[in-house]
Amino acid sequence: MKENIIQIKSYDFAVQIVKLYKILIDERKEYILSKQLLRSGTSIGANVEEALGGQSKKDFFAKLSIAYKEARETHYWIRLLRDTNYLTIEESKLFLENTSELLKIIGSIQKTIRNS
Repeated sequence: MKENIIQIKSYDFAVQIVKLYKILIDERKEYILSKQLLRSGTSIGANVEEALGGQSKKDFFAKLSIAYKEARETHYWIRLLRDTNYLTIEESKLFLENTSELLKIIGSIQKTIRNS
């Protein structure tokens, strides 16, 4: 099966989120917010995978919509971790950029589906 850009990017993002989670719990002793970040950040790719395996256009769109919501939530947790000094501005920058990119890609796919 050929992978596509959202599949690749959401998976790579999930890997980075898992690595960040390990740093947050091991080095910064932050357990609550980091667990929320882990859940939402890895859920994006999981929902993209489910969407790709959707049984219908409606099913695909529904799962993609969940991925979009999870990306929005992830963006929130990253900002909160930054603003509570668990992440530096520099550390959070790449994660926020990647989350924004995922949101743009998913949003574009959703728009294309709506207009087809």
